[in-house]
Amino acid sequence: MASSTNTAIIHDWLPLIGGAERVLESIHRIYPSPIYTIIKNEEALRGSYFDTKSIKTSFIQNLPFAKTKYRNYLPFFPLAIEQFDLRKYDIIISSSYAVAKGVLTNANQLHICYCHSPVRYAWDLYHQYLEEANLQIGLKGLFAKVILHYLRNWDVASINRVDYFIANSNYIARRIKKLYNREAIVIYPPVAVENFKLCEVKENFYLTASRMVPYKKIDLIVEAFALMPDKELVVIGDGPDFSKIKKKATANIKILGYQSFEVLRDHMQRAKAFVFAAEEDFGIIPVEAQACGTPVIAYGRGGALETVKNNETGLFFYEQTTSSLIEAIRDFEKKSYDFVPALIRNHSENFSTEKFEAKFKAFIEDKRGDLNL
Repeated sequence: MASSTNTAIIHDWLPLIGGAERVLESIHRIYPSPIYTIIKNEEALRGSYFDTKSIKTSFIQNLPFAKTKYRNYLPFFPLAIEQFDLRKYDIIISSSYAVAKGVLTNANQLHICYCHSPVRYAWDLYHQYLEEANLQIGLKGLFAKVILHYLRNWDVASINRVDYFIANSNYIARRIKKLYNREAIVIYPPVAVENFKLCEVKENFYLTASRMVPYKKIDLIVEAFALMPDKELVVIGDGPDFSKIKKKATANIKILGYQSFEVLRDHMQRAKAFVFAAEEDFGIIPVEAQACGTPVIAYGRGGALETVKNNETGLFFYEQTTSSLIEAIRDFEKKSYDFVPALIRNHSENFSTEKFEAKFKAFIEDKRGDLNL
């Protein structure tokens, strides 16, 4: 384990535990350093890896409702991240999908950014974000557009505060090149494949699981299965779209809402296939399904193209439409006997936590050595 004496870790915010926080945990295990973040939600972190760790927050932490309504303070995020005084550290590691990469550093410091994504609602999802938030017109809409314009300008201005970028997929490396004109090496995020067991006997139902927000496209999956009454679908997850999605469910679709990890894993192991319709930067849950030996029927864009092997560990559909998904499911049922659970499980081990930590540490230590830090 590397010394943590002169290393600091920066993460955007810690309101809950998600995929980016799993990466943060792995980084912290290698370099057990102080964590700087805009806000943290102590209640959500209680009992987690981060519960007892040294976490330093920004002034936003003390603003009204910041722990849960932190996005309301978006205009202040760049200012907040720049207020962290990191002068005493030699190595800065940022875990960034918004503003963490923008911390202020000097010429004697090494700043390496693990980039989950350039800030999506300011770039790729700008128009979608305005549409879903009903901010396309009006005074509030104008204010939102001005703020996001400012955020884009600041995002580009802060690029050169980073010495080296690490991307979580080739998909994100291409976006970093396009938006920032910077090269990035790819180190896939850690997936705890050891927590999932191979199950070679599959049952006659399909599974999807996700937080129910628009870009996850759970509604599309439900609509497709509503048109296939002879096929059973189980849906696990909760979120803002839960009620809307539940109304679309037909008799062959079970909407289970939020479930424990044990229940989710049990369904993953037994499912005929896992259905994944989102365009994700990487996408941890399809890898978890494959760790159970379960094939994945995935939308053929984004990180899924790197985690699922077409016709070997799953199948792709190439349009986010019910007809495209239905066609893929019918194709899968013709080929399902070709999918070998043990081989699918073996593929998932390419994304293990152990491999992530070995590659990440090797990269950091190599760059540290270059600067004699």
